[in-house]
Amino acid sequence: MNIRKFFKSFVFAFQGIILVIKSEQNFRFHVLAAVVVLLASFLTSLSKWEWIIIVMLICGMFMIELVNASIERVVDLASPELHPLAKQAKDLAAGACLVYAICTIIVGLIIFIPKWSGILF
Repeated sequence: MNIRKFFKSFVFAFQGIILVIKSEQNFRFHVLAAVVVLLASFLTSLSKWEWIIIVMLICGMFMIELVNASIERVVDLASPELHPLAKQAKDLAAGACLVYAICTIIVGLIIFIPKWSGILF
């Protein structure tokens, strides 16, 4: 195992994260949403398991957005001109992000509504 290559791979990974933050509006929106959810979580007495779920949902959203951005770039590289299959590939990746985002909203509501029902109603 080459330790230099190993640590260099972390540099490349962080460069990818910086790139997606700078270039992808949806990723920045999800960062903002994560900050709001984390603030709400701190203000709500969540159990250890609820915290684990919240962290996993946030990290999962970040991961799927990173995968979506990489798929978009690969498709753009492979098919610089408009092509129906290229559009389908990009739409499918974006659809995966949307499905996961809807899932996170539903799970978040399941966690937070019971905790806030006494405060709001």
